Amino acid sequence: MSVARYEDIVAGPLTKFLSLSKNIGGDVAQQAIFVEQGFRAQLEFIRMASASSQPAPDVLQQLLQPTSRQILAAQEFREKNRSSNYTNHLAAISESIVALGWVCIQPTPAVHVKEMHDAGRFYTDRVLKEKKGLTDKSSEDHREWVKTWLEVLEELRKYVKDIHTTGLVWGGKKGAGGPLPPPPPPPADVFSPAPDFDDGKDRSALFAEINQGEGITRSLKKVTSDMQTHKNPTLRQGPTPFVKPNLSEKPTITKVGMKEFEPVFKRDGKKWLIEYQKNNPTLKVQDVEMNNVVYMFKCENSTLVVNGKLNSIVMDSCKKCSLVFDSVVSSCEFVNCQSIKMQVLGTVPTISIDKTDGCQMFLGAQSADCVQIVSAKSSEMNVVLVDNVSDRDGDMVELPIPEQFKTVIKGKNLLTTPIENRG
Repeated sequence: MSVARYEDIVAGPLTKFLSLSKNIGGDVAQQAIFVEQGFRAQLEFIRMASASSQPAPDVLQQLLQPTSRQILAAQEFREKNRSSNYTNHLAAISESIVALGWVCIQPTPAVHVKEMHDAGRFYTDRVLKEKKGLTDKSSEDHREWVKTWLEVLEELRKYVKDIHTTGLVWGGKKGAGGPLPPPPPPPADVFSPAPDFDDGKDRSALFAEINQGEGITRSLKKVTSDMQTHKNPTLRQGPTPFVKPNLSEKPTITKVGMKEFEPVFKRDGKKWLIEYQKNNPTLKVQDVEMNNVVYMFKCENSTLVVNGKLNSIVMDSCKKCSLVFDSVVSSCEFVNCQSIKMQVLGTVPTISIDKTDGCQMFLGAQSADCVQIVSAKSSEMNVVLVDNVSDRDGDMVELPIPEQFKTVIKGKNLLTTPIENRG
């Protein structure tokens, strides 16, 4: 039953997903090859596990290598093709293909699959957003592609929950290890007779020495002057005092540095790519068009200015960066960022904040009337309303976005309200 249900996933929703990926083509079809090989490698592993006993950890690691290689290949493909027109498709697979790692999770492998499902859904929602309102055959394929991939993950979760509830189930009993070590020797019996030592000779020798009388002193060693404390000052100094070791001197540890990437600032078709920029306050994008997208990735302590009106801006995994732009048609998004500042001079319909700690948004009256802010798993978010957005010295009102919520049950529904921080 364990193998048959997994085969149903491969033959059903996974096969449909592969067909849709082929219809979309390009990078999506190429990455789907790694997905197929990953699932088939895991199917072979489950077949083996269903008929075998659990092996030793080092052997198990080798058996999992075929699946692990395909997971890594799908993720590396996304990293090498960040400028792809299908970047959200590639990211969705890269984030969620790790669900195949459930075989190593105990005691709740199904929860792991669900978490990876949710991680990928952030990007599949972007795919749906791109195709919203479009009725052509190609757009329908993209929507069906999203639906089918999520179905694959959901069927995998149900399979794991039903068959491998607390961890991978093996066909035989866990492999026996080596022989157990022998038990420790029993304690000595307090009632056993004492050892019989032949001390008769030692006792006779002792009495012979005592019977020598005054002659016994002849065997004593003579005490010289250098052995007498009152004649040898060095003996009165005592032993060298204990010196506590210096704990402040810690051993030097050589740290392995992260791989350094070359800074990127280029235009690739409709996309502007700004990546790995550090300590650069003069980044500027000009002459943008309405269908252009700006993607800023892993930049630190830098400032980006975008002149003109474009489709959208995405800031991904950036730290201590600032963004100033005129207007966007769709949205401005912050993902996995820290200590970010944003200023819009014109309008922005949607600001999306996900997994970000520290985001300060300066909005003028023009954008404040039409903007909606969507946040998830983020903290320290503040909206600053400015009368004259081009003049930071003007009147400003700072409004924190709620981070805490209260939920109550009303009948069969939940009612959630934000908790205002008055501290």
